[in-house]
Amino acid sequence: MEYQFTNEIFNEEVMNSDIPVMVDFYADWCGPCQMMMPIVEDMAKKYDGKIKIGKVNTDQQRDLAAKFGVMSIPSFFFIKDGKVVNSSVGGMTKSRIEAMLDSLLSE
Repeated sequence: MEYQFTNEIFNEEVMNSDIPVMVDFYADWCGPCQMMMPIVEDMAKKYDGKIKIGKVNTDQQRDLAAKFGVMSIPSFFFIKDGKVVNSSVGGMTKSRIEAMLDSLLSE
């Protein structure tokens, strides 16, 4: 399942999550973000129940984008136990995202 994170639920759903979380900062008008969408959706299905995967629309959630220092999109943040343990900016291959998600589970 893929989540849509907003400022109102971010702390509860992400920072206080009992499982690791991948957050995809994106915008509807962003071409590379659109290219990543099917990969992110695949990962949400593959890791369902093990890693929470969700998106933050930077146009609608400017405070969250600022809090994480997002300057370019897509930006991906990997969060475990309320801490950012990894991040990446720009498009990624499916295998690179899988490697990052697998390392979240093994830490």
